[in-house]
Amino acid sequence: MPMPHRTFAQVAKRRLIGKEGRERIREVNALLAELPDYKNGPYADLRKWLTSEIEESRVRSNAVHRDSIAVRREGAAQICLVGPPNVGKSSILQALSEIQIKTGDYPFTTLRPIPALTRIGGVLVQIVEIPGLIEGANDDRGGGRALLGVLRSADAIVFCARADADPEELRPVLAEVTLAGIDKPAFLAATRADEAGEGSVERIRAAFPDLEVVPVSVLDEGSLEALRGAAWRLTGLIRIYLRTMGDTDPEPLALDPGATVETVADWVHHDLAATFTGARVWGPSARFDGQRVGREHAVLDGDVVEILR
Repeated sequence: MPMPHRTFAQVAKRRLIGKEGRERIREVNALLAELPDYKNGPYADLRKWLTSEIEESRVRSNAVHRDSIAVRREGAAQICLVGPPNVGKSSILQALSEIQIKTGDYPFTTLRPIPALTRIGGVLVQIVEIPGLIEGANDDRGGGRALLGVLRSADAIVFCARADADPEELRPVLAEVTLAGIDKPAFLAATRADEAGEGSVERIRAAFPDLEVVPVSVLDEGSLEALRGAAWRLTGLIRIYLRTMGDTDPEPLALDPGATVETVADWVHHDLAATFTGARVWGPSARFDGQRVGREHAVLDGDVVEILR
């Protein structure tokens, strides 16, 4: 029996994460070899998608230049770490993911945006470290225009400032982001909180009353978990778990608020969305566990949904 098409699609996406160029093409060809050779239906759709990935990978490889800083989006959302130089952005990125990057206690350790994937509540989210922004970024000081271009396409921003530093060091960064017309959901991470003196975080909160301030230390898992939670709230997404034949998939779907049971069915497959008869729901949107609902039933974060054919 072939692997269910929805499961195969999830496995394929996981195997392609972080792969580019020849490595990505090799992985796509390996997936194509494992795919059932059906001419129609969902498996044919998967084959068409994988084949298109080969051509897109070739186009991207030809378009990448040595001075390019474009970041390929991956995961359910893209969140950028933004701040002045030497505030611990690289350490945060490394603590949230498995990426190994150069860190140092001096400015401009990172010279190009660095993306990494992390799981937040079971959902893959892309975190991108933006090299230190400086005053005059909009005039291209420090390569600022290209960096702001990456930031402009992100879904949300985590501004970073050292908990024990002068809060005024962050203001030029905020001013450059505002001047660029970039307005994204955001909060402020007060980094190296374990090294800060008494009252340091409160001073940052007073200086930036319009931003939620989250103290964080890469040595404190509790503070990193608080950072993940705040980052997830920035995305505005909801997590929906699929149930099939009594088993619940541990990896949730990430959907926009207002999604319905029909949205969930359409994610599984377009044909299913047109023919399914309803669903059973467990979780916040259900009046009771296993409630049977129609296609227009709005789902909520944490719901478990079983599509009925």
